[in-house]
Amino acid sequence: MKETIIQFGTGNFLRGFADYFIHILHEKGLYDGKITVVSPTDSKTVDILNAQNCRYNLYLRGIKDGTEIHKHTEIHSISRAINPYKDFAGFLSLAENPDFRFIISNTTEAGIKYVPENRFDDKPASSFPAKLTQLLYARYKSGLSGFVIFACELIENNAKQLKNCVLRYAEQWNLGDAFALWIDNENTFCNTLVDRIVTGYPHDEAEELCKKIGYSDKLLNTGEIYHLWVIEGDFEHEIPLRKAGLNVIWTKDVLPYKKRKVRVLNGAHTSIVFPALLRGLETVEDCMEDEQICAFLRECLYKYILPVIGESEENTAFADSVLERFKNPYIKHRLQSIALNSVSKFAVRVLPTAIAYKRQHSVYPKPLVFSLAALIEYYKTSLPQDDEKAVSLIRENDYDVILASESLWGMDLSAMLPMFKICTEKIHKYGIREAIKWALS
Repeated sequence: MKETIIQFGTGNFLRGFADYFIHILHEKGLYDGKITVVSPTDSKTVDILNAQNCRYNLYLRGIKDGTEIHKHTEIHSISRAINPYKDFAGFLSLAENPDFRFIISNTTEAGIKYVPENRFDDKPASSFPAKLTQLLYARYKSGLSGFVIFACELIENNAKQLKNCVLRYAEQWNLGDAFALWIDNENTFCNTLVDRIVTGYPHDEAEELCKKIGYSDKLLNTGEIYHLWVIEGDFEHEIPLRKAGLNVIWTKDVLPYKKRKVRVLNGAHTSIVFPALLRGLETVEDCMEDEQICAFLRECLYKYILPVIGESEENTAFADSVLERFKNPYIKHRLQSIALNSVSKFAVRVLPTAIAYKRQHSVYPKPLVFSLAALIEYYKTSLPQDDEKAVSLIRENDYDVILASESLWGMDLSAMLPMFKICTEKIHKYGIREAIKWALS
């Protein structure tokens, strides 16, 4: 089977999402192309993939309409994996294969970033957009047509930002106006939204699952049944994902879907994570089994988030599905993982709802402000994993300085300070359990 897709990213998510989708297309006889994986970093996963002939097992488990579903699939949609740090020539040679049509990327939220220190003659350039520019220039020089690029990073306008970075490198490296025009005219950068909880290697179950499949799988992967991929554009005729029965939406505008997902699912996660951590809980499942935190979640979701984005039948159904997904007993989604880099997450996932609610009702939503107070409390008293400057600013300053910091939140939150101080006082005076009870009153 020929290679038709270049994938930047070796992580659990793409292996439990896009790579699974292509496998399903193969099973149904709808697509005859395989994936070549490129590591955006100097990752050991490349060696493991190649050692296993790029095959691995995926277990999808969850609850749908009250019924438990279990699905095991041995994935073999990947042909090979390349580490450009060890085989830069092999990486660039991908540009010479006319069969390659699509590029898929998921290099984390920090992956799409312009790093001016990157140089064209680096082997390879360090940032993902710079590596992509090197590949695109080799493609341009070969005289072949460009690619359709699906960016899956969880940032606003992911493909548009990626394209802007590529054009900046083309200009910085003096690659010529003709190359810039080729980028514009011969390549399609598609913003996308991805949604599936992929929990990765199941350490607690790995031995038992490997016995069932009959061999040791170092790339064993787990995730939920639910999936959604919203893609700007329409290439169904080339890669028939919908025909395969997958929950894929081709659209002219991904923004409404992204807003709903970020505000509802991600916003719900981020709203509860620090009240729950301060309570000593460890997983989302713990939160759903804890009466108080579950009530806090429902309050945030149905009283504040949904009214702001619109209580349409579709939005309400999505919120209901989020609660069902959170209750999935097979998804061991650790709160510490959700809490990674929470300052930037809170600014994107929760603050827009809080600000919009204030604009509509002339008062800030108390549970969402309480969630921010819990975040600050955790950062001041525990060991958060976040940008060092952000952590230092929170640890070393008073609340008025923290809330006024536009570098943290993208805006000045001083107007929130009175309610924020009350929330913090309740936590300090009564403890987190009683403080949450007050927040819900």
